[in-house]
Amino acid sequence: MGKGFFISKVVAVVCVVVAISAVATIIALSVVYAQEKSKNQETPTTATTAGPGTQTTTPSTPKEPWQRYRLPDSLSPISYNVTLWPRLTPNTDGLYIFSGYSTVLFTCVKETDLILIHSNKLNFTMFDGYHAQLKAVDGASAPQLKKSWLEVPTQYLVIQLSSPLQAGSTYELFTEFVGELADDLGGFYRSEYDEDGVRKILATTQMQPTDARKAFPCFDEPAMKAVFHMTLIHPHGTVALSNSMNYEPINITTPDGLNLIQTSFGPTEIMSTYLLAFVVCDFGFIQSDLGIRIWARKKAIEEGQGAYALEKTGPILSFFEKYYKIPYPLKKSDQIALPDFSAGAMENWGLITYRETALLYNPAVSSNGDKEWVATVISHELAHMWFGNLVTTKWWNDLWLNEGFATYVSYLGANYAEPDWNMSDLIVLNEIIGVMAVDALASSHPLSSKEADVMRPEDINALFDSITYSKGAAVLRMLSSFITEEVFSNGLNTYLEEFKYKNTVYQDLWKNLQTAVDNAGIQLPHSVEVIMNRWILQMGFPVVTIDTKTGKISQKHFLLNPDSVVDVPSEFKIPLRYLLIDIPVINRAQIIDDAFNLARAKIVSTTLALSTTRFLNTELEYMPWQTATRNLDYFVLMFDRSEVYGPMQGYINKKVTPLFKHFEELTANWTKIPEKHTDQYNQVNALSWGCSTGVDGCKELTTAWFKEWMDNPDNNKISPNLRTTVYCSAIAEGGAVEWDFAWKMYKSATIASEAEKLLYALSCTKQPWLLNRYLEYCLDPTMIRKQDATFTINYIAGNPIGQPLAWDFIRANWAHIFNDYGGGSMSFGRLISGVTKRFSSEFEYKQVHFLFTSIF
Repeated sequence: MGKGFFISKVVAVVCVVVAISAVATIIALSVVYAQEKSKNQETPTTATTAGPGTQTTTPSTPKEPWQRYRLPDSLSPISYNVTLWPRLTPNTDGLYIFSGYSTVLFTCVKETDLILIHSNKLNFTMFDGYHAQLKAVDGASAPQLKKSWLEVPTQYLVIQLSSPLQAGSTYELFTEFVGELADDLGGFYRSEYDEDGVRKILATTQMQPTDARKAFPCFDEPAMKAVFHMTLIHPHGTVALSNSMNYEPINITTPDGLNLIQTSFGPTEIMSTYLLAFVVCDFGFIQSDLGIRIWARKKAIEEGQGAYALEKTGPILSFFEKYYKIPYPLKKSDQIALPDFSAGAMENWGLITYRETALLYNPAVSSNGDKEWVATVISHELAHMWFGNLVTTKWWNDLWLNEGFATYVSYLGANYAEPDWNMSDLIVLNEIIGVMAVDALASSHPLSSKEADVMRPEDINALFDSITYSKGAAVLRMLSSFITEEVFSNGLNTYLEEFKYKNTVYQDLWKNLQTAVDNAGIQLPHSVEVIMNRWILQMGFPVVTIDTKTGKISQKHFLLNPDSVVDVPSEFKIPLRYLLIDIPVINRAQIIDDAFNLARAKIVSTTLALSTTRFLNTELEYMPWQTATRNLDYFVLMFDRSEVYGPMQGYINKKVTPLFKHFEELTANWTKIPEKHTDQYNQVNALSWGCSTGVDGCKELTTAWFKEWMDNPDNNKISPNLRTTVYCSAIAEGGAVEWDFAWKMYKSATIASEAEKLLYALSCTKQPWLLNRYLEYCLDPTMIRKQDATFTINYIAGNPIGQPLAWDFIRANWAHIFNDYGGGSMSFGRLISGVTKRFSSEFEYKQVHFLFTSIF
């Protein structure tokens, strides 16, 4: 799955490290939230028989198999036959529902008189007082059902039998059920959007990590791979999609006289439940002769917004076929852009789902950052088609291997598709530098966890963080670098060939890479496993000190707060190399970032760190400027409410003025777009810093552009690359008229990336009453989509005027936000850290602590 924090580069507000004790507490408290949420979730209305011991035990001391969060190893699924009928109109109670039935064919591996199968929020049809029907296959007899019930805390349908299932025998379990087609963005859910003034409903899915059980009863663990036969019943005028190609749809009539379509699909490959997907919609599509289809709202397809994705998917697939040395495993590749989607994208095998901003691109409106995002997200998801789908990690504790790998090679795929973008360097800026600030906290965690430490859905959700994605990418990039990309690719090939359609642990990859290293005759000081285990089984990274007099090299676990206490300081096997050449651009950027981090850790002085920015008045490259921007943003966060802010702004003004003048000349007074990809990014830095620090003519420029658009709303001449900055600057300088205009444009936007820019810019106003109104909109899904609510609150908190308003708002509306907008711990943790990122005093720390202690 692509990362959840999917906003454009210009919109992104870098969450730098603030008061370390406060941040550590916030992270810990977000974990407490995840635990509390699991306790307070509303129990669904189901046909339930109380299970033995249900009221007397706790998850921490399970006594019965159904009180444990992991399935026993007694049963193994072979295949599922599932039929689902989503209702795209509400019933008489105002609810959207789906109904269905399922038959799972499974083998008994070990003799047992108990069937545990996952089920969550499903209402079952009862058969003679039981939730299911069981029969044996191949003429054998099945034991009678003794008792059945729903074990809500562990999300099981529990079936006790009167006699044991026999090892080696095969059985079928049939269930019939109804569920809510809710708008909660998980499992089988609904998405709503307006097109040409008509409200439309579609049904779609998001199964990862543990929500397939919300769609139908299943053995919902990654290692429980099976073949899926899907059938969808849907209204005329809609199309049904799933992982496999469909057979010819047929017309059916229900017993109550409804005329519908029934679409069945060919069997999937053997795969995990979390990769299953199905969609019912009235979307359009474009296709290539390679079996690639891009699906989206019909208007988006008609406007050509899917053309770039279609153009680049083929080359990226071709790149990965060569990289893995294995053909694409499926017969088709569907990619669909959804109006409501919690993450950025999801690698469902054969039917990849995306947020609209991660798949659709309109050159007239979308920025170069939007374009890069589309390319890298597509590359990330396509990388999973082999690494993650064909071969899948056994359990979620190794999620880092799946997502870290896809993050790393997504840059390779995007670099192949867009060779002029210099993606091999941008991974350092986009992934590595940012995650180092997180990994330098005492509250960080190792990449790989013990299986026993990752049991509950809340534990699993907590792993979808920047350590898993970005640090995972960083260590695999390091490994590929020191054994060479060719050897790395060879090791991947043997790994995938050995374990295709199976499950693995990370040691299996190390063994295959070691074999590739040995075959290439590469001499390493230690084995791949010894070197890499130091990086994945312990948190953090080292600061390396070289004594230039003696040549002695030493290392120490680097912590941003030198007073932090960790249980066991980490020690690493470090592949070192040095270059005796002029400092390249990427290293100029790293020097700035390292200096500021060393200053925060009190290893060097802040004065020394700031001295690395002296050369910026002669620097024209994007990477050093962007790194300086991220680090100077920390000082802005800490001092924009103090007397230090004025002199600091004056200093930055002097540094950015030459850059502003450079781009003014390069773009013929802002009328042309720079040719170079990174120059287009740096032009935004020049304009953004120029306006925020008062460079002569900057604010007048942006307000004039915005006013021109207000005068002619149907003709927006502002460059797509500059829109976020221009919108923000003009709204900050304006009042209610500018804000209301931008809100109207947001609500009427038909292109998701444009809506996203406006969503951010609306938070830039300096009018407290407008910010308070905007906060209230966040709790109304008809005003701001649920998927965007937490981002919007964070945008407002990024405004120094909006920060105290946002903090008061989440405290006043805690119960509503907690229950309806918390989602997974990832979403909720992001909200808390975003709203409190300006906190740096003991008083503010106590405010956060009081909030959580008073609630929990």
